[in-house]
Amino acid sequence: MHLLNLGILAHVDAGKTSLTERLLHAAGIIDEIGSVDAGSTQTDTLALERQRGITIKSAVVSFPVDDVTVNLIDTPGHPDFIAEVERVLGVLDGAVLVVSAVEGVQAQTRILLRTLRRLGIPTLVFVNKTDRRGARDTGLLSELAERLSAPVVPMGTVTGLGTRAAAFHEGTVTADVLAEHDDDLLAAYVEGTLTPGRVRAALRALTGRALVHPVYFGSAATGAGVPELVSGIKELLPAAEGDPEGPLSAAVFKVERGPAGEKIAYARVFSGTLRTRDRVPHGDREGRVTAIGVFDHGTDVRHESVPAGRIARLWGLTDVRVGDSLGVPRKEYGRFFAPPTLETVVVPGPATDRRSLHLALTRLAEQDPLIGLRHDEVRQETSVSLYGEVQKEVVQATLADEYGLQVTFRETTPLCVERPAGTGAAAEFVKKDANPFLATVGLRVEARPPGTGVTFGLGVELGAMPYAFFKAVEDTVRRTLRQGLHGWEVTDCAVTMTHCGYCPRQSHAHQGFDKSMSSTGHDFRGLTPLVLVEALRRAGSRVHEPMHRFRLEAPADTLGGLLPVLAARRAVPQTTQTRGGRCVLEGVVPAAQVHGLEQRIPGLTRGEGEWESAFDHYAPVVHGAVPERPRTDHNPLDRKVYLLNVTGRTGA
Repeated sequence: MHLLNLGILAHVDAGKTSLTERLLHAAGIIDEIGSVDAGSTQTDTLALERQRGITIKSAVVSFPVDDVTVNLIDTPGHPDFIAEVERVLGVLDGAVLVVSAVEGVQAQTRILLRTLRRLGIPTLVFVNKTDRRGARDTGLLSELAERLSAPVVPMGTVTGLGTRAAAFHEGTVTADVLAEHDDDLLAAYVEGTLTPGRVRAALRALTGRALVHPVYFGSAATGAGVPELVSGIKELLPAAEGDPEGPLSAAVFKVERGPAGEKIAYARVFSGTLRTRDRVPHGDREGRVTAIGVFDHGTDVRHESVPAGRIARLWGLTDVRVGDSLGVPRKEYGRFFAPPTLETVVVPGPATDRRSLHLALTRLAEQDPLIGLRHDEVRQETSVSLYGEVQKEVVQATLADEYGLQVTFRETTPLCVERPAGTGAAAEFVKKDANPFLATVGLRVEARPPGTGVTFGLGVELGAMPYAFFKAVEDTVRRTLRQGLHGWEVTDCAVTMTHCGYCPRQSHAHQGFDKSMSSTGHDFRGLTPLVLVEALRRAGSRVHEPMHRFRLEAPADTLGGLLPVLAARRAVPQTTQTRGGRCVLEGVVPAAQVHGLEQRIPGLTRGEGEWESAFDHYAPVVHGAVPERPRTDHNPLDRKVYLLNVTGRTGA
């Protein structure tokens, strides 16, 4: 049996969950089509999803198409939950991108297709809501090609557009777009020897390589165009690959808690076969699989094993995390989307137990690692990183509904980073000056280009001391760089160990090992932060704030009122175009100003303004005071305070 792991993606409210319902109904999995508004859909199972009418967590459901078993993954459309989409992309064989025939290409539509193309994931486009007033077809095809910068191939035409009678009629595929990517097809086209079979074969091949994207029109509400889309899914998207006899390799893309609080991992198996009672390495840990659920005909059925190509739910892996590889690690994709750029402090209500709140937030972070908990022991505060205000509201409602914990939040602030301004070096030597640790550590910090992250290297011989001490230094360097001179995470730098030294295992005569005379990992972990921050001081660091790239389309006669507001919010238009009675501004704006602008745009544009923005880069803070972030560590910036916290004394 052929398998296909299919993702349904879209900008929020394009109708992706409704399309999922229609596909399940067409396959005979459900008897009645659920309603997003009524909260009765198959894949939106969380109470909060049903209340809000949006998808928050990815969900998996299986259905057959003739001899193909499709594991369909419904993903969130709201940009605040893009991390949930990111985790799914790495396990897909193909995707359907849903676009509204009324609203057309929206901010998230562009981000999603750009990412799908970059990853080479074969993608069909389904233009939904052709039955709605204001629906477009020909004009929308031009918009898809222009604004998505992607080759699209219309698979037919629409009649009755904008009415409940709207219908999709599959037609002959034209070869012009295909010929741009297939030289043999182009030659046959020029020679007049092209056949429909040759065109169809080229369409399959080019779609499978994510070079072109077939476009279907229809309506999830009426079912128009859905049978043709199902045929396209079967014919044009490639089946899952993988050798069930090969070494085990799987990826965990979702973790949830069961009714008894047990962890359940969702994993795609790429190679080999996973069986119950198998001991499975994942990350630097290991666990035993106690039960397996394989998705089949709308539900998951208990099985003793799951082979390559399938998606399963796994019980027993108590320490598993989202993103873990099971068995042989797979090649990492890296990050597909931007990291969260906002942060807020969680404020417990009067009757909320802080320990219970910390446990609940930890469990939420298990399911979404990018929540990024940051606990401040001194102030007894916990911060979470976020994509936007809707995500903050969802966290608040989840804590109340699932854990009975009432919380509020402080004002959302931008999540900045620090970058070294130059090069700096520092060293402390064992038994010299005021070094209280039995360790020698020298470090050099150098600035690197934006986007390169942090690297750690050795400028000393690897055999100069036990490997465990080098590992202690590297781990501590990475942990210390989470808080730079101004409290923000330090990135885009190279750290090199320039000096090292230790005291070998020693003891008094006729006595056992005496750690007061011999170096331990604690010495290197204790000294490294002092050396690193001194090197960073000498290099200097600059705070960079997150910047969004924005696109604003509005009536041209509202430009006079818009520009002063944009300027006040530090938005810098870089290009301006006029199209008839409308103008299009594109530029950059600090992430901290985006929410305020989103609230002002409707009033400034008579409700006709279209705003879209997404994280683009970090830029040095040049306006106002340099933002500081309270430290949560032992503060190596203050040597006396640090040593008092770490060693109980202030000097050697």
